[in-house]
Amino acid sequence: MNRALTLHDVIIVGAALVCGAAGGVLLRVALRWLGERARSTRWSGDDIIVDTLRTLAPWASMAAGVAAAAAALPLTSTVGHDVNQTLKAVLILVSTVTAARVVAGMVRSLALSRSGVAGTATIFVNITRIAVLAMGVLILLETLGVSIAPLLTALGVGGLAVALALQDTLANLFAGVHILASKTVQPGHYIRLSSGEEGYVVDINWRNTAVRQLSDNLVIIPNAKLGNTIMTNFHQPEQQMSVMVQARVGYGSDLDHVERVTIEVAGKVMSGVEGGVVDHETSVRFHTFGESGIDFSVFLRALEFSDQYLIKHEFMKELHRRFRAEGIEIPLPTRTLVLPDQDRLTLPDRSAI
Repeated sequence: MNRALTLHDVIIVGAALVCGAAGGVLLRVALRWLGERARSTRWSGDDIIVDTLRTLAPWASMAAGVAAAAAALPLTSTVGHDVNQTLKAVLILVSTVTAARVVAGMVRSLALSRSGVAGTATIFVNITRIAVLAMGVLILLETLGVSIAPLLTALGVGGLAVALALQDTLANLFAGVHILASKTVQPGHYIRLSSGEEGYVVDINWRNTAVRQLSDNLVIIPNAKLGNTIMTNFHQPEQQMSVMVQARVGYGSDLDHVERVTIEVAGKVMSGVEGGVVDHETSVRFHTFGESGIDFSVFLRALEFSDQYLIKHEFMKELHRRFRAEGIEIPLPTRTLVLPDQDRLTLPDRSAI
């Protein structure tokens, strides 16, 4: 347009900007109300969508107000085109970031529901976020008139060089994806490596796996090393695990009585200690005639790995108390030496010392 700016144009522009800002405020208030309603539902996806739209809606409303104001102004075709392109770029960027947040939140929610633990594997979340952002950037470039074909060609040619330069990083990335896809290890599992490291898996990201030891120290293990090592997973094939306690009684003990008392003590501990499996049938197995007594094993059961320590603690205290009350001997290590007469030791005369 070549006409001059009039008061009517200024009023329309001001009204458009005010309406855009007011619309953004109203949308934010409405979405806040929807967010409170969404929190009362069981599905966490609506919370993610509403919280994310609270960021997008004000920007979209303000951009609409600016677009309406620009349309009312007597701008030249070149300036009008530049304004429209700028508004499109802003909307695409905001929409891309919003979509990345929604999709990443959905993936995180899905991982949380599948693993059932507080910590989730962030590798899938990061990959999803990067993929959505990359698509948004490509759409933005195409909208602005920038040809993406040369860019894709350059990325294809340079991909080999990047792969060689980031060989270790890519190895850790694919190892992490393989670990999660095969469900060998999930966040919350207790693992032990052949190299000695053990603890609860806190997170599996694009480069390494974080393992929290029982001492609350954090061990960082590269995914490639985790995928190539021998590992024991104490949460597979099920989370419950057997707890074996070794004990010993004297040769003069009635083994039937020992077994009966031990099973009674185990049942009391299983039902009274947190982490014990109440309906587990405890078994006692005598296995060795030792030098000072008869050795046997007691098989208890814990809900998960760390519960075994309290179960052992309470079981040993209660078993010791019952054995003393029942008169069952817990022998001390002894060894009898039989020497021929000619090999008997002669003790020195103390009076001569």
